Amino acid sequence: MWNGIERFEERREAMPDKVSVRGLQRMKDDGEKIVGVVAWDYQIARIVDRAGVDIVSVGDTVGVNLWGHSNPFEVTMDEMVTVTRAVRRGVRRALLSADFPFGPLQEGTDSAVRAAIRFVKEAGVDMVKVDAAPDFPEAVEAITRAGIPVFAQFGITPQTALRYGVEYNAVPSAADQVPVEMRDALIAEAKRLEDAGAVLLNFTNSGPVVGAAVAGAVSIPVVGGFGGGPWLDGRMRMAHAAIGYAATAIDDPPDTYANVARITLDAISSYTEDVRAGRQVAGGVPVPPAAAD
Repeated sequence: MWNGIERFEERREAMPDKVSVRGLQRMKDDGEKIVGVVAWDYQIARIVDRAGVDIVSVGDTVGVNLWGHSNPFEVTMDEMVTVTRAVRRGVRRALLSADFPFGPLQEGTDSAVRAAIRFVKEAGVDMVKVDAAPDFPEAVEAITRAGIPVFAQFGITPQTALRYGVEYNAVPSAADQVPVEMRDALIAEAKRLEDAGAVLLNFTNSGPVVGAAVAGAVSIPVVGGFGGGPWLDGRMRMAHAAIGYAATAIDDPPDTYANVARITLDAISSYTEDVRAGRQVAGGVPVPPAAAD
């Protein structure tokens, strides 16, 4: 690590209840799995932090999944700072990360460093998440040199799948289905990101073969969302997906840990029925007998 991150970590580790980057590294070294979630609001942040997750990441996916945007490119840096500040207020123990929206990385290294500093100063993040990190190694290195830990995302993209003749939405699960060239290229990408200073990798669409190979090839922790599994050092998942909090979950129940969307629909439907029937709502003040007649 660069000296700036060492100073950052000394402050973090002085607080014994806090997860630190060094703590994540120890977890990998000890074979303990890292738990990460994506959160976009204060209440969810409080809940997942209490549940004991290690990483809370504020994703630019907030635009599509919470605000109804048609694509993630509509999310701005100002909006990401606002959302991250809200999540920061709910997170006490876990490490807090935030995604760069589309723009700062594409505009150049100086722009990326300024955005990273803004995330630290205005939103209180513990690290910044760089998507498509292999395309921006100079930014990863410059942000690290500025003393800000980098959570670097890479993996099997639609372009990668096309190049090596694999299906993007069907991650290969057998060794004979994985092109050796693809495996070696992804290992090389992971090593370049580690050499650039990344403290944590998010490997998307890894699958068990390439995922295990990459996790074993680098010394830093490797976590993953879709396509991830026990073969990585940990998992990332959107909190809303883990609890089934999406309107689509009402009619198409997801394979997940809860169906909060259905619970919410039932609760609001009951509330609506009570109001229309002239009954007091749950949690309302007691209705005097005369008023009830």
